[in-house]
Amino acid sequence: DMIRLSVGIEDAEDILWDIDQALQQAVAR
Repeated sequence: DMIRLSVGIEDAEDILWDIDQALQQAVAR
């Protein structure tokens, strides 16, 4: 979710968490 990443740019941990969730969803497919 690129918009979510852009909005959370000030929170590195939040970005990393979002990326981790996205990767898990991609692998789950």
